[in-house]
Amino acid sequence: MATAIILAIGVPVARAYTRRLDSEAKNPRVPPEVTGRLERIEQAIEAVAIEVERISEGQRFTTKLLSEAKNPIIAPASSAGAGTQNRS
Repeated sequence: MATAIILAIGVPVARAYTRRLDSEAKNPRVPPEVTGRLERIEQAIEAVAIEVERISEGQRFTTKLLSEAKNPIIAPASSAGAGTQNRS
C-alpha cells in the first residue's frame, strides 16, 4: 500500500521535475552582459550594412556617369570616321 502511494505521488513529481529541467535547457537564461554585447554587435552590423549600401549606391552612380560619358564620345567619333571614309 505504501508503495502505491509513493508511486502515485513520486512519479508525477519526478515528471514535473524533469520537464522543468528540459524547459530550462531549451530556453537558457542569457546574462545581461551578453545581452548588451549582442545588442551592440547588432547595431554595429546594421551600421556596416548602411555604409555598404552607400558605397554600392556611389559605385552605381559612378558607373552610370562613366557609361553615359563614353557613349556620346564614341558615337560622334564613329560617325565622323565613317563620314571621312565616304568622302575619299
